Amino acid sequence: MSKNIYLFATSKSKHARSIKSLDVRYLKPEIDFSKYDYLIVTSKQTVKALEQYNKEEFINIAALCVSDKTADSYRAIGGKILASGDGYGDNLIKNIRELPHVTKWLYLRAELIASSFVQIAKEEGYEIDEKILYISECSKEILEVRVEDDSTLIFTSPSSIECFLKNNTIHPNAKVIVIGTTTAAYLPKDIKYVISQNTSIESCIELAIEAK
Repeated sequence: MSKNIYLFATSKSKHARSIKSLDVRYLKPEIDFSKYDYLIVTSKQTVKALEQYNKEEFINIAALCVSDKTADSYRAIGGKILASGDGYGDNLIKNIRELPHVTKWLYLRAELIASSFVQIAKEEGYEIDEKILYISECSKEILEVRVEDDSTLIFTSPSSIECFLKNNTIHPNAKVIVIGTTTAAYLPKDIKYVISQNTSIESCIELAIEAK
């Protein structure tokens, strides 16, 4: 393990010092799943939150997933997959547009979201309901971490950057790797960064190892 690589994520890697960026608090709002044709699932946390419900109520409703990894998580609990995206929430709009406007979608989401695809879809006349299944808060770990100036920092979400910057600054000598363009937009304007080739932690780690 390289002590100079820091991974700010909800997942871990043996190649980095893994700093949990968020603590997740799950909610269980009342949902009548029978009203919907498809689910929209954009995180593994959504899948975990779904496990609070009677599986028979939703498991036969196919999900539009943000990425292959998220699709794998939904599939692992027995769910069906409508389609999986490229890791960018905003790009899911093209999948929604492939189906009639009368299709009834249920977007299962976090309290705070970075993507605007649902708002765009609604403005275009698509029927999408939303339910908040979890709330993410900055973890004590990321608020208290201190990193070396020349470290490689891997950010995997906008919230990982926002939480890190609450009590830290990004040193000019640091190497910064982000998982995608949405996350990159949350970096301070003067920070240089590299975007991973694929929207996956594995791809970010590969870049970090190459940069050593």
